[in-house]
Amino acid sequence: MEDKIINIFDKKGKSDFTNFEYVKLNRDTNGMKFNEEKLLEYAHSCRYIVRVMRDIEGDICMYNFNVPSEKLSAFLSSFDQNSSLGKIIEVEKFIPEELA
Repeated sequence: MEDKIINIFDKKGKSDFTNFEYVKLNRDTNGMKFNEEKLLEYAHSCRYIVRVMRDIEGDICMYNFNVPSEKLSAFLSSFDQNSSLGKIIEVEKFIPEELA
């Protein structure tokens, strides 16, 4: 999967947007235009496991948070604003089996 993501940036033109690279896509891999309703339905059905490292009195622990897609931005923002303690190590997306 990681190779697929990297290949997107190799094949398409890179742009810099707020210090992050991105690739704009107008169509899916089948050449079809994106459908807003279907994309939102897909997004709401996904969940994310966010792995966070914390130092609890000198003991390094890993917390695994199960975060629904509609709360992901708020969850990640809480670490930027220091309202949550720890360091985000990984964000992994889980797609429901019926959509995979």
